[in-house]
Amino acid sequence: MSNNRTSQIRITVNLDEKNMPTSIDWDADDRTDGNQPVHCKGMLLSLFERESLDTMKIDLWAKDMQVNEMDRFFFQSLRGMADTYFRATQNRELAVDMQRFVQYFGEKTGILQKE
Repeated sequence: MSNNRTSQIRITVNLDEKNMPTSIDWDADDRTDGNQPVHCKGMLLSLFERESLDTMKIDLWAKDMQVNEMDRFFFQSLRGMADTYFRATQNRELAVDMQRFVQYFGEKTGILQKE
């Protein structure tokens, strides 16, 4: 008997009359921090296809997301991607270069103070 199991992640996008996202909610079977869906203003979803080796992307943000929120969203996403890249590849040199760009991005957008 197999120990494999299935877990679902659900994303609900509420749209206005012009099909523009007004809000995004996500939930997952394995969430432990509550039983209500989590309200979000944006999402970046990348899926690496097994056969074609192409990356499929779904990037959405609610129409009330402010530019400063988008800056923070991208700063945190880029920082996380650099960390994930290092954990997955152990390529310290390239991960450090990525973090340098994240630092630059944070400073240029005002999220971080210049060193």
